[in-house]
Amino acid sequence: MRLRTGLLALAIVAALGGGGVVAFQQARVRYLAPGPLAEAKALIIPHGTPAEIGPRLKEVGLIADPTAFTIAAHVTAYAGPLKAAEFNFPANASLRDVLVIMRTARPVQHRLTIPEGLTAAQIATLLERAEALTGPPTVPEEGAILPNSYAYEHGMSRDAVLERATLAMRQTLARLWNERAESLPLATPQDLVTLASIVERETARPEERARVAGVLLNRLKRGMKLQSDPTVIYAASGGAVTGGRSLTRAELDRDNPYNTYRVTGLPPTPIGSPGLASLQAVARPLPTDELYFVADGQGGHVFARTLDEHNRNVAKWLATQAQPAQPPR
Repeated sequence: MRLRTGLLALAIVAALGGGGVVAFQQARVRYLAPGPLAEAKALIIPHGTPAEIGPRLKEVGLIADPTAFTIAAHVTAYAGPLKAAEFNFPANASLRDVLVIMRTARPVQHRLTIPEGLTAAQIATLLERAEALTGPPTVPEEGAILPNSYAYEHGMSRDAVLERATLAMRQTLARLWNERAESLPLATPQDLVTLASIVERETARPEERARVAGVLLNRLKRGMKLQSDPTVIYAASGGAVTGGRSLTRAELDRDNPYNTYRVTGLPPTPIGSPGLASLQAVARPLPTDELYFVADGQGGHVFARTLDEHNRNVAKWLATQAQPAQPPR
């Protein structure tokens, strides 16, 4: 009934300029006729009145006649206001299609994926490169955001996406801290994030995370140095990266609070943004009496309880590598 009423009203408007029956048919044809858009496309609808928007829509090839668009928008105003957003329009969308989409369709959803383990600087770069977002990116605090995929609409601010990712981390961390295993040698939720950020960079294998977490927690309990390469790389790169290369002797010997070969305990902040699995691994580590691990040359690690056993594992690994030995962990 509303569509008929709208078409009738549109015909009456058109009839003001000529014969009633002919005007009615012409108005109806223009309203329902295929439009000029050659192929389906996402287009950004700006803010403004129908008269202001119409010429812009013609420029991008969505409509053929701005005046007809303006009249149709006013006549069908009972259906609701036109929204300014990015919408998907089908090829040859009619005036009716365009107006229905602008009133009722869900705006195009973009996605920003923040991978696990990125540093704050790397996350800021991702935000900066997300073209549909607006405003300058704020560099988050290290470890403050939860890696995930976040949907957003064109025109949303970069800080708004960052706030959602930060809230997701706060909520997740609060839950995991409440559910954590007893007797963890961690004083605060931030300590959990810091150790999880190390676990994130120490192993890429999901089945190893809880075991690596157990080893590192055992070392903390015994007052042993963590001797984690990613923490040293983080400091050497100025917080830009946490892996991807070998350490130099000068970097291992350098005094700084992130050099876990020289300082005991956790570094002062996380070294990146740990994902949910690494956070869970630290909150609920695998019970183990192991104190050491070394790469096995196949993407995983070999674990050991004693230094002698670990040194033998290191020797086996070095036999397959053409690079200097790493200090025992």
